[in-house]
Amino acid sequence: MSVDPPYLRIAAELRRRIASGELAPGDRVPSTRRITQEWGVAMATATKALAALNQEGLVRAVPGVGTVVADPDHSTGRGTSPHQALSRDRVVRAAIALADAEGLGALSMRRVATEFGTSTMALYRHVPSKGELVRLMSEAVFSGGPTGPEPVGWRPRLARELRWLWSQYERHPWLARAMAGLTRPLASPHAMSYTERTLGTLRGLGLTPYGMIHTHLALLGYAQGVAMAVELESQARQDTGMTADEWMAANETRVDSIQLTGEYPVLSTLFGGGDFDLELGALFEFGLERMLDGIERLVEQSVQRSVERAVER
Repeated sequence: MSVDPPYLRIAAELRRRIASGELAPGDRVPSTRRITQEWGVAMATATKALAALNQEGLVRAVPGVGTVVADPDHSTGRGTSPHQALSRDRVVRAAIALADAEGLGALSMRRVATEFGTSTMALYRHVPSKGELVRLMSEAVFSGGPTGPEPVGWRPRLARELRWLWSQYERHPWLARAMAGLTRPLASPHAMSYTERTLGTLRGLGLTPYGMIHTHLALLGYAQGVAMAVELESQARQDTGMTADEWMAANETRVDSIQLTGEYPVLSTLFGGGDFDLELGALFEFGLERMLDGIERLVEQSVQRSVERAVER
């Protein structure tokens, strides 16, 4: 007599709770940490149980919330003719919603087609490939821009552009990886508009074309680098079912035991008070201001060189 693996038994019980209405659409299902406590299993087993339900479409990951019961009609055109439901715009919006919730790794043409209850071939009539779909997703995100009165001065204007970019990375954690090819940028007019606005803030400051484009790329690379941590945190939250605070609490004993060895005196001095809270937004702001300080110095040097050349003449 065969016995189902533990993760299948856990998945079956959660499936029962969903079918009975005990867990309704939008309700948060037990996190992996809660599952390990309730069923006495390893974290990997808990993760496999939630993954099985996710593959069935019964649950979905929501950034900042956790894993919740999926709405049967969530972002789909089910119940209508696939040909009537589909359009390029709807496909792109559905793909963005999927990537926002589950990450770029979960995105596939087949998965998006499933969201619409149609075939993958029907999707290809509107978007020819996954690569093109990701390009269209990025283009849709970059279609906006900063709002409100434009600040005075190149530094406030440049900071506003970078903060707008950061807000998109926070809202769409997959975006940083999709746009990470600095040497092979996507041919996307809206993304190029962001580049044009950024370079426009640097025009007339005495920087060479080389200096302008490298300043833009250095800032872009910095924002993308920190934003990669947003994606990793989103994926870790999805995989473990724990927030960063919950994960730290679960690992507090291990961290404390390492620090008590006395081998890391500087770290222990800095964080021994327990009042340090790493927040990615604050980290981004700190680095942005330091980079702007460096650019300001670069501009001052360019102006100084221009004055010296004028005097020599």
